[in-house]
Amino acid sequence: MHKRLLSVVFLTAALIAPLGAQPALQKPGSKSVTGITGGTYSVDPAHTLVSWTVDHFGFSPYTGIFGNVTGTLVLDPKNPAAARVDVSIPVAEVTTANKDLTGHLLRAAKEAGAKPDFFGPNPAPARFVSTGVKVLGNQRAMISGNLMLNGVTKPVVLAASFYGAGKAPAMMGGAENVGFTARATIKRSDFGLTFIIPLVSDEVTLDIAAAFKK
Repeated sequence: MHKRLLSVVFLTAALIAPLGAQPALQKPGSKSVTGITGGTYSVDPAHTLVSWTVDHFGFSPYTGIFGNVTGTLVLDPKNPAAARVDVSIPVAEVTTANKDLTGHLLRAAKEAGAKPDFFGPNPAPARFVSTGVKVLGNQRAMISGNLMLNGVTKPVVLAASFYGAGKAPAMMGGAENVGFTARATIKRSDFGLTFIIPLVSDEVTLDIAAAFKK
C-alpha cells in the first residue's frame, strides 16, 4: 500500500512539473510605435466595435454597438500623415441591450411610402473613407473623412489614438496587429434620422475600438 501511494505521488509530480516550468504569459502588444511595419492591414472584425451613445429623455445615456466591421488601413510608419482608412459598418447588424429597441431601429415604415423611424429593414452598410490625417503629439491624430450613412454623405472628423501593436502568437496565426481608439460626434438629423428629437438626442457620440492585422 505504501509503495502504491509513493508511486501515485511521484507520477503526479512528474505530470505537474512541466506545467510549472512553462514561462509566464506575456502580452505580445506594445504601446511603442517602433514595431509597426508599413503596408495594407485588414480590419479584424472579431475585435473591432463601433459604439454609439445618445441621450435618452434626459434621464440617462443609452449605448448600442455595431460589429462585424470590414475594411482596410494603409499605413506607412515613416509618414503617418499619409495613412488611409476605408471601412464598412453593417448597420443591419446593430445591437442593443433590448430586442424590442433593436427591432424598432430596423422596423419598416408604418405606412407605404412613409419614412421609417430609424434605419428601416435591410439598411445599406455605413462607410467611412478618410480624406486626410493630421498627426498630433502623444501618438494621436485627427482623421478627416466622409461618412456615408442612411443614403447621406457628410464630413466627419475622428479624434484617434494609437493603442498598441505587435505580432500575435504563432498558435493564433502570427499576424501583425495594430490597434487604435477613436471618437467622433455627429448629428443624426444630418443623415435623415430625425425621429423624436430632442427626446432622444440629435447628437450621437461614436466610440471606436479598431483592430487591424496583416
